[in-house]
Amino acid sequence: MLVSAKEMLTKAKAGKYAVGQFNINNLEWTKAILLTAQELNSPVILGVSEGAGKYMCGYKTVVGMVNGMIDELGITVPVALHLDHGSYEGAKACIEAGFSSVMFDGSHYPIEENIAKTKELVEYCDKLGLSLEAEVGAIGGEEDGVVGNGEVADPNECKMIADLGVTMLAAGIGNIHGKYPENWAGLSFDTLAEIQKLTGTMPLVLHGGTGIPAEMIQKAISLGVSKINVNTECQLAFAAATREYVEAGKDQQGKGFDPRKLLAPGFEAIKATVKEKMELFGSINKA
Repeated sequence: MLVSAKEMLTKAKAGKYAVGQFNINNLEWTKAILLTAQELNSPVILGVSEGAGKYMCGYKTVVGMVNGMIDELGITVPVALHLDHGSYEGAKACIEAGFSSVMFDGSHYPIEENIAKTKELVEYCDKLGLSLEAEVGAIGGEEDGVVGNGEVADPNECKMIADLGVTMLAAGIGNIHGKYPENWAGLSFDTLAEIQKLTGTMPLVLHGGTGIPAEMIQKAISLGVSKINVNTECQLAFAAATREYVEAGKDQQGKGFDPRKLLAPGFEAIKATVKEKMELFGSINKA
């Protein structure tokens, strides 16, 4: 059964570890992440971007697949199904489809409009017992058309959004989606410390977790980051393992072309990546 991310993140914040949000793109992805979370006894958040939701035939299909897997695979660790970088309309559609958590990314609106829309969604989610993530200060890189340049959020604006009663807050601290450029300046820990001071016990979210050095991740967790998003890293691992299988000509041996065989190395690569991240985030045996 899907749960809101509230309890797992409140525990993570208090325990100084982070729960990973791993974005799903298809059946292999979802199965690999769920099985790894169960094996490591770790809570987990499955992220779905609006683009991935469309690709997987809509939010209802995603909810059906995830609920079916939790049941069939005997998953007992806490699992939240979360909309990543949702629009206002997308958030409402996911709530109706049965997601247990949504993100409304109003960071590209003027702060007043971000506040108004976030406030409305807080009331909607509270009624249904769902968790809500809000965002302040565009995060660098590009995700589904939302572009930012490793911007840094205004801590006072973060407090304004946090005070609306959201569950968790994503604040730009110089992080970027996708691969980090050579000239990346690193995370702004001063900003993070300031945001944490103003938002207190609220779990903070670090987007663009791929490519941030381990020691920076650990420092961010010590400063109140309780949720870290990973997507690109799993995609790169999956692609590399699949390439290796095909380049070795294994798809031409026996029934090597069968998708169950063809996609197996990529599936294992996702599992290994998720395990590595859960170890780094400190969420193992925290279910």
